[in-house]
Amino acid sequence: MKMIIAIIKPFKLDDLRDALAEAGVHGLTVTEVKGFGRQKGHTELYRGAEYRVDFLPKLKLEIAVSDEQVDAVVETIQQVANTGKIGDGKIFVLELSESIRIRTGERGSDAL
Repeated sequence: MKMIIAIIKPFKLDDLRDALAEAGVHGLTVTEVKGFGRQKGHTELYRGAEYRVDFLPKLKLEIAVSDEQVDAVVETIQQVANTGKIGDGKIFVLELSESIRIRTGERGSDAL
């Protein structure tokens, strides 16, 4: 099993959720986060004063999948979240050692 963590632009969530459902993903966790990378933020005007916004709003998706689903899910995220502009995000794939469904006690891939 693997844990896929993707950082994406917020407006891509609905399209990505639909595409992941078609790819066989049955659940995911979404967290609103802020961060920066090469995009480096931008400046904005508020009541006549200019200020720098270093941390940009992003969404963090956490998706637990079986080993067989990893390539399809990663490719789906890459295709749907890509705008071709800086700040599209990142994908991280981590080893997931155990998964347990609280309600039934199922373990491993059965719990996904």
